[in-house]
Amino acid sequence: YLSGGPSHQDMYDLKMEAPPEIRGSFRPISTNVAGVEICEHLPRLATMMDRVAIIRSLHGCPDQHASDLCMSGYPIGARGRQDNHPSLGSAVSRLQGPVDPSVPPFVGLTIKTRHAPYSNPGYPGFLGTAHAAFQPEGQGMADMRLSGVTLEELRDRQSLLQSFDRFRRGADALAQYRGVDALTQKAFDVLTSSRLVEALDLEREDAVVRDRYGRGSADPAFGEDAGPHWMDQFLMARRLVEAGVRCVTLSFGSWDRHGANFERLPVQLARFDQGITALIEDLHRRDLQDDVSVVAWGEFGRTPRINKDGGRDHWPQVSCCLLAGGGMRTGQVIGSTNRLGEVPQDRPVHYQEVFATLYQRLGIDAGTATIPDQAGRPQYLLDQRDPIRELI
Repeated sequence: YLSGGPSHQDMYDLKMEAPPEIRGSFRPISTNVAGVEICEHLPRLATMMDRVAIIRSLHGCPDQHASDLCMSGYPIGARGRQDNHPSLGSAVSRLQGPVDPSVPPFVGLTIKTRHAPYSNPGYPGFLGTAHAAFQPEGQGMADMRLSGVTLEELRDRQSLLQSFDRFRRGADALAQYRGVDALTQKAFDVLTSSRLVEALDLEREDAVVRDRYGRGSADPAFGEDAGPHWMDQFLMARRLVEAGVRCVTLSFGSWDRHGANFERLPVQLARFDQGITALIEDLHRRDLQDDVSVVAWGEFGRTPRINKDGGRDHWPQVSCCLLAGGGMRTGQVIGSTNRLGEVPQDRPVHYQEVFATLYQRLGIDAGTATIPDQAGRPQYLLDQRDPIRELI
């Protein structure tokens, strides 16, 4: 999740024929796919364009500074976050369950921000707490720690059961502990296995691989209230998937560039370029390119016209997206915008079409799959259920 809304015309859709106040100072470079150009500040990505697909005509985004749309296909709505729909990670958790009982099926690496809607790693919606993202540095880790239970007691199943029974009695009245049985079962499974802990331990990784990804920092990018420039997360995501996690989410960078767009984006794009290409390259090197899908996007695009502060403002009319892996047909650009990058022109693609594609790559048919809500009524995963034909 590229928190804040990335600038489509400064990444993948440069408009060199537009007036200066539209096109800005960045220049396009050729890629290894004939006829496809992207921003000069993404040189690594340009050398592996055959391994990615770019969508230039993404639409369906409201003017909301929130990750909800990028995690679920639904913005904040009348029923709250994600309009009470489950995120992709939560839906997959419900439909496919864990690969291994000791590894959560859904992990969120997103850091906490003051602007809470940036911090959403993907809500479970009507599925409830049992299918929420496990957050290694957040409340999820607290759920997995021993509380009033020693390791010796942990090995004694009777003592453990009694401790959980006391916990349940104290939590029965709290809404957030609906699904506590599932949570405590997950806690027991994780506590008795080292698999998740080992996946999170990057010191176990070869130093050459770590250097290729880059290290970065968990601090918010540029000291702003947004995601970090923390390339370690890309590597951690790969390690978690190999350990059995079905879905990993993370946030990266500060893309709400109302000012200093052309001063700060070169720094940020270079870091994104390193992290995302390291991940894609690593998936191919480990022969995972058909099994693991990657998506990188934000909540909306930026204004074609540069403002008086040298930035671009919110532009919900169109955005962009990068996809890789998943056995998808890469090495292509899907869709286009008009001359000034204002609106989709050819082949508009809705956010939910991307989700339908991701579900399809996971073996889930969004056209037929349903999940019961709190009242037991079957609910479709999406309103728009057709995958992107060009990718499959």
